[in-house]
Formats: sequence, structure tokens, C-alpha cells
Amino acid sequence: MGAEVKLSARKRAEKIWAAYAKAQALRSTNQRALICDIFLESTGHYTVDDLLAKVRARDPKVGYATVYRTLKHLVDANIARESNFGDTVTRYEFALDDQHHDHIICLDCQAILEFENDEIEMLQDRIAESMHFRLEDHRLELFGRCELAKTKKGCPRAKDKPGIPT
Repeated sequence: MGAEVKLSARKRAEKIWAAYAKAQALRSTNQRALICDIFLESTGHYTVDDLLAKVRARDPKVGYATVYRTLKHLVDANIARESNFGDTVTRYEFALDDQHHDHIICLDCQAILEFENDEIEMLQDRIAESMHFRLEDHRLELFGRCELAKTKKGCPRAKDKPGIPT
């Protein structure tokens, strides 16, 4: 995503967040503002623990529950999207980038890669049309093993993930 698109999406997110917080009568706190800032400047898929680590690097006093609740508010405001990629961990990603993408997930190292494919999109549209459906939304998640998992040493990313075989 280009820098100008990300900036525009961030500005929209900030406006949406301000309106949502006002409508929900949420108190404006420095901790909540920091969590939102870090989430909005981030790319990728973050667990609560991932975001908490980034936030605590700037303010060690921020608690898990504050990050969790703020992410839930961001989801309710349609600024963040929740995903669970076949494991027990919920991940969050920025939802206002206006670019649909699908995911491919490594079962060994849990790497999450985003991709776009026009042929898949057209095929999904044709299938929906043939079944007399008008698609509103969809999600495609592919699961497999990355090439690094096949090597003798295994995937180096898996070493960072407890309980994932290498």
C-alpha cells in the first residue's frame, strides 16, 4: 500500500475513531490514544500481546486489558478487523486500507502472507452468480507449509513461536 493511501486511510480512521468515541462516551486517555496511534501506524496482523509489547516500549504502565478493550472498540468502529487463522490466537489488522486481500498461512511458523489474485476474485463472482448470490464479502485463507519448513534446518521463524515444531 502506498504511503499516501495509508495516510489517507489513517486520517479517515482518526475521524471515525473520534466519532465512535464520542458516540460511545469513551473517555479520552493518553493510554488509549497511544494504543490507537501504534495500531494505526502498524502494518500486518497483531495479537493483543504483539501490540502490548509495542505499546509498552513507549509506556510500560499500559496493561493487557486496556490494549484488549481498545482493540475491541477499534473492531466495533470498523477500523480493525479480527481474524483467527486456524489457531487459538486472535489477530487484528487495519480494516480501512480499501484493498481486499486474502491470506496464506504457514502451519509450521505461523507466517501470514497477504496476496491478491484477480482470477480468484472473478471465479468467486462467477460461482456466486451461478448460485444466484450477490457477494457482500468473503474471506479466503489458505493453509500450508512454507518452503523453509521442508529444509533440513526447518523454518527459522518457527523458533520464535513456542509449541510450533521445527
